[in-house]
Amino acid sequence: MTYTVYSMSAVAGIVLAGGRSSRMGTPKAHLEWHGSTLLRHITGVVGRAVDGPVIVVSAPGQSLPELDPDVLVRSDPEKGRGPMQGLAVGLAAAAEHAETAFVCSTDLPFLHTAFINAVLRGFHADPDAGWDTPPEMVLPIVHGFRQPLAAGYRTELASRIADLLAGGHDRPGHLVADCRARMLTEQELLADRTLAALDPQLRAVRNVNTVEDYQDARALPAPDVVVERFGVLATAGRGHRGPSRLQAANLASAAGQLGLTLNGHIVAAVNGDHIRGDGGWPLQDGDTVAFLSADAGG
Repeated sequence: MTYTVYSMSAVAGIVLAGGRSSRMGTPKAHLEWHGSTLLRHITGVVGRAVDGPVIVVSAPGQSLPELDPDVLVRSDPEKGRGPMQGLAVGLAAAAEHAETAFVCSTDLPFLHTAFINAVLRGFHADPDAGWDTPPEMVLPIVHGFRQPLAAGYRTELASRIADLLAGGHDRPGHLVADCRARMLTEQELLADRTLAALDPQLRAVRNVNTVEDYQDARALPAPDVVVERFGVLATAGRGHRGPSRLQAANLASAAGQLGLTLNGHIVAAVNGDHIRGDGGWPLQDGDTVAFLSADAGG
């Protein structure tokens, strides 16, 4: 077994998967999402945005769908203590690898890397906004609501959260009151030009709590991407040569629409830098995908 070594300047990603899903009636982590699962999709999106490990925090005994082998899973030792307990577990695990982390829940199907990046930039010192030193927490406020499960945290907060829980303070608001939290308004978030162009309505924080929420979200079109085949693949499969636009939520879907199969002989370059052969790799609005032969001389 090999282990990835991360620089402590890396940023981790934490996905809390242990919610009760009482209103959904079925575990959200296993919900189908364009041929994959919601948890596989979310961990992939978070993984695209961070350079440290992606950590899934599960409930005791919870079964999880298949995930990317690089994703770390940590089980919450206590059941039913809510997101603060999962947050403490995730941050403690992330603290071994990184100083900061983006934390989200499983039920954000429209989460976008542009949103994650905009939040994480809030950790930078910003004297003009009154932050001479970086905050301990970066908390978006979208549609009038705080978004603690789509926020940035210093991993050192794990011990403080444990202390709060020991004192019976089990709500995210208790942590906000106990740390240096920087609030990011919609206007501040959308000052990021990439986010404003790709997610102007900030759908990134739209969650699915009920069957109706999920069905409405699932019925929306998949991301709009540009795809092209190169080398020996240029004339293989279906469709015309050159770039084309299609709707695909992951690489397997994009490849399939071109008559290609990601079988080890074909890989994809996403936006020119992410080289992947994993069909579950999530795609987003604005992506450009190039399919290439992985065979030598292909």
